Amino acid sequence: MHQMRAQYGPGGPADGVKTWHIVAGEDTTAMCGRELDADAETRDPTHWAEQPNLSCHTCGALFLREAPYLPTEHEYREQSQ
Repeated sequence: MHQMRAQYGPGGPADGVKTWHIVAGEDTTAMCGRELDADAETRDPTHWAEQPNLSCHTCGALFLREAPYLPTEHEYREQSQ
């Protein structure tokens, strides 16, 4: 089970989310290796694409390597012949 965990700016939560990272379970170490606050906001990883400019590229790439590809979740497109 993975989740998104916020990294805040220098002023903490009052500054808002600087970057979203992916962590395994309740871990506070992001997949990219960054240590995050234990009390930082968390979200379900299905929200990853909502603010791409705030998403850690490294965490996203590593998460995709671990997440199963489920064809039923993707629209099937036939290639024209």
